[in-house]
Amino acid sequence: MFEIQRYNTTDQSAWDTFVPRGNNGTLFHLRAFLNYHPENRFTDHSLLIKKKGKLFSVFPAAEKKIGGTIHLVSHPGASVGSFVVPESLSIADSMALADCLVTYAKGCEFDRIRITLPPTLYQRRLSNYMDFAFFKQNFHYVKRDITSILFLEESLETTVEKFRSSHRRAVRKANEKGVLVRQSNDFDSFYRILEKNLNIRHGVTPTHSLEELKHIHELFPDKINLFGAYIDDTMVAGVVNFMVNNHVVLAFYISHDENYAEYRAVNLLFYSIFDWAVQSHFKIYDFGTFTVDEEPNMGLGRFKENFGASGIFRDTIELTIK
Repeated sequence: MFEIQRYNTTDQSAWDTFVPRGNNGTLFHLRAFLNYHPENRFTDHSLLIKKKGKLFSVFPAAEKKIGGTIHLVSHPGASVGSFVVPESLSIADSMALADCLVTYAKGCEFDRIRITLPPTLYQRRLSNYMDFAFFKQNFHYVKRDITSILFLEESLETTVEKFRSSHRRAVRKANEKGVLVRQSNDFDSFYRILEKNLNIRHGVTPTHSLEELKHIHELFPDKINLFGAYIDDTMVAGVVNFMVNNHVVLAFYISHDENYAEYRAVNLLFYSIFDWAVQSHFKIYDFGTFTVDEEPNMGLGRFKENFGASGIFRDTIELTIK
């Protein structure tokens, strides 16, 4: 029913034309995004699936050795992966897609397949067909993270009605203390805040280097932006947003300078970001995950809930082939 073939660089134009037309295509599925990584960082093993000679689906992936076994994994250079599928996807095609993936992986002698699924709300038309098809192939959950989702209303005023009173007060306090929020290209200042914050709180470094972050912004200036909160001319907090698709914005990096915590700049930051997002006709704001190895950071979760957000799954599934 389906023909499956490995991605070649000559396929990039067709791939990137297809992704935005899919029901669940995201910025992370685009070759233009995946290709910013150095060639030797991953062994790309992405797939194109054709039906009657026409491109039906794409599957960004790579080969990865984990514990002595070879996995076909959702592309490690992206936050989410899996098949990009048509909006009119049928249950029959879903079942056939999952089946052809497993058959292909067996033929290539992979030991396992591991897929990070996009949250269901990233889809234009909600469907669990692919989830069902994967589990009919005996995939199982290896990780279930929670990401915080805020549904944006038709206006900023009605969106702000979801804020708890403590967050509305914090916005007023930030305004009274003279915090100003604006879009900025000063990634250097933001990165210094981010790097310091991640090191102090978690002992880790950012996912991207400063040079990589700047490069991604250069590649997608209309899909990635930085909002900064300033006291006088000093950036004290910032949020890097990824416009995942036409209706979802993801907060990819959130950070603030602890020395200015009393100014409540992050609250005003999000208030301003929601204003921009509503005016730009986005429907969902994804604050990102607040779980690590399935353990929730209760304080972070509560902070996001106080804006009116609730949690949905960001799942990783796996199939052992041999």
